[in-house]
Amino acid sequence: MNVFEFAMQMENDGRTFYLEQAEIIDSPWLKKILVELADDELKHYNIFKAMKEGKKAEYKEAEQTKIIPTLKNVFETLKEENKDYAFPADSKKVWEEALEIEKKSEEFYRDKAGEVDGESQKHILNKIADEEHKHWVTLQNVIRFLDRPNHWLEDAEWSNLEDY
Repeated sequence: MNVFEFAMQMENDGRTFYLEQAEIIDSPWLKKILVELADDELKHYNIFKAMKEGKKAEYKEAEQTKIIPTLKNVFETLKEENKDYAFPADSKKVWEEALEIEKKSEEFYRDKAGEVDGESQKHILNKIADEEHKHWVTLQNVIRFLDRPNHWLEDAEWSNLEDY
């Protein structure tokens, strides 16, 4: 299996994972993030497919991931709604698994960018690695959001209390 076949498989697996999780999650906001991640993986898959088939593959700046602005929008909306959200106890585990997938993908693409011959292929691999890094940052922020209630007490400023 060559680098592009392997990359296609990784992107397809990632897309499947995100879509499966989007089907079972209750929060429409978290579902939106998962679906957008899945859409990005499909874009990557199509780029690698073109590369594998020897067709002209391009990484178009206009089509780059919009996941960071989407995440910001989701968190701002949640803040404006000022609702209490309850998440299943195992939801953090799913997002942590996705975090690991994105980290491995980024490392793989950066590594392979150093091995391919063509400058165009090297450029595309590095650009997709950059997108995988943005996915990783997104997932870190989701995990922090989901885990916030668990750390509120230990992170809060309690210096105004007297010792007993």
